[in-house]
Amino acid sequence: MSDEIKTETALEEEISQEEINGLKQIRIDKLNELKSKGENPYEITSYDVTIKNADAKSEYEKAEAKIIAEAGDDEEAKNAALEKLKEKTVRIAGRIVSWRDMGKANFIDVRDGSDRIQVYIRMNDIGEDTFAEFKKWDIGDIIGIEGFVFRTRRGEVSIHAKEIKLLSKSLLPLPEKWHGLKDRDQRYRQRYVDLICNPDVKDTFTKRSLILKEIRNYLDERGYLEVDTPVLHTLEIGAAARPFVTHHNALNLDMYLRIETELYLKRLIVGGFDKVYEVGRIFRNEGMDTSHNPEFTTIEMYQAYTDYHGMMDLIEDMYVTITKKVCGSDVITYQGTEINMAAPWERLTMVEAVKKYAGVDYNDWTTDEDARACAKEKGIEVDEGENATKGHVLIAFFDAFVEDKLIQPTIIYDYPVENSPLAKRKPENPAFTERFEYFIYCREMGNAFSELNDPIDQKERFVRQVEAKRAQGANAEVDEDFITALEYGMPPTGGLGFGLDRLVMLLTDSGSIRDVLLFPTMKSLPNDK
Repeated sequence: MSDEIKTETALEEEISQEEINGLKQIRIDKLNELKSKGENPYEITSYDVTIKNADAKSEYEKAEAKIIAEAGDDEEAKNAALEKLKEKTVRIAGRIVSWRDMGKANFIDVRDGSDRIQVYIRMNDIGEDTFAEFKKWDIGDIIGIEGFVFRTRRGEVSIHAKEIKLLSKSLLPLPEKWHGLKDRDQRYRQRYVDLICNPDVKDTFTKRSLILKEIRNYLDERGYLEVDTPVLHTLEIGAAARPFVTHHNALNLDMYLRIETELYLKRLIVGGFDKVYEVGRIFRNEGMDTSHNPEFTTIEMYQAYTDYHGMMDLIEDMYVTITKKVCGSDVITYQGTEINMAAPWERLTMVEAVKKYAGVDYNDWTTDEDARACAKEKGIEVDEGENATKGHVLIAFFDAFVEDKLIQPTIIYDYPVENSPLAKRKPENPAFTERFEYFIYCREMGNAFSELNDPIDQKERFVRQVEAKRAQGANAEVDEDFITALEYGMPPTGGLGFGLDRLVMLLTDSGSIRDVLLFPTMKSLPNDK
């Protein structure tokens, strides 16, 4: 079979692996023919690109508009000025993504990192021998073009080629109507092909980079210092997440990929930094779904001499600011639902939220038994069973009745001490902590505390955490060094962490975390082993 007949799309339909192998062999044969002539494209080390495709089009359109405005009704002057534009030589490079063969004149589309542009290639301009070689090239090949910019009779800004060069040979056929649009698993596995064939996918990751840049700008402008803390830890701490385990050969020591950046950042507050943050890669050995991946990115920030109310104000203002800069408005659409990010966000205590959405009032429970009886009456299962406290039951009601109602940005604060081991207790009600989470589109987006700085209380909570983890078979230990740090004294501190990936999902209208990770974690295929 042959793929020498080129149409507007490289492959109109999904083809079999056998056919792909046949096309690959044809391209290898073409490559070997080039090598036999001493023209190995893989030996080319550089190409002097003078302009990106998007800039070539925009600069021509601006120059053309100026000429038309200045010429007015003088057609002769206008045409002369437009002809003069052709004297400017440009050099572009990119991948051939479509081809229209018209005999001795061909139109191809070339895509670089900025845009796609049409290129007109005529035998009379580049020479008969070069044109004959050009006709053997394939969709997917990476090429260099030298020529001038013009507008075709059909009105498309294009490049008229004067010289062409093959810079790299594509050995696999490039699917234009990519079957991965239907096979999402294949798109994630072969993101490089997904990016080639789907410009919108690239837009998502360009926006991801912009979001991260704006977050850094926001925090930097407010005096926060970006820092890096260790990814490899020597302890499995008592936190709820399960870590990945590795081994350091030289020290003969098991180590753990971090499940958070919190404890090291708070050590820096002890050391005298007033405001710090980290963009951190986090690893958790847990399940995967549309909002969870075993490795992901968080942003944690800590500020001395403020509390969780200060962090509420910070995150609300940060989200509004970033949304406006990235999306152009504080009202966005996510999965068909309009989300208004404008301040002020609704703020409810967990007790108020459960009363509002479940019709159950925590304050009516005088004992733990009352709370468990209420849960049983409402058909709510509490993981702790007969050991469940009022706090455990409140959390269970929140999970069952509240979270799926929080579509618009909402801050839920004052969490029970039972699920907040690193937050300060409320002085007026020690059963609760100065902690909040904020929710958008029924999804927890971030978590914040008035940080616990009492080393005695902190150690007691760590011990309980570790005992619970060990009961589940883990080798968890108390982080004694962190306790020592607290014993030197940590100022009152507000801390907050949120998942970058979930924010990117929200601002790019992406339904799955895999859509905003360039290379999400995937199960190995049989032939990968």
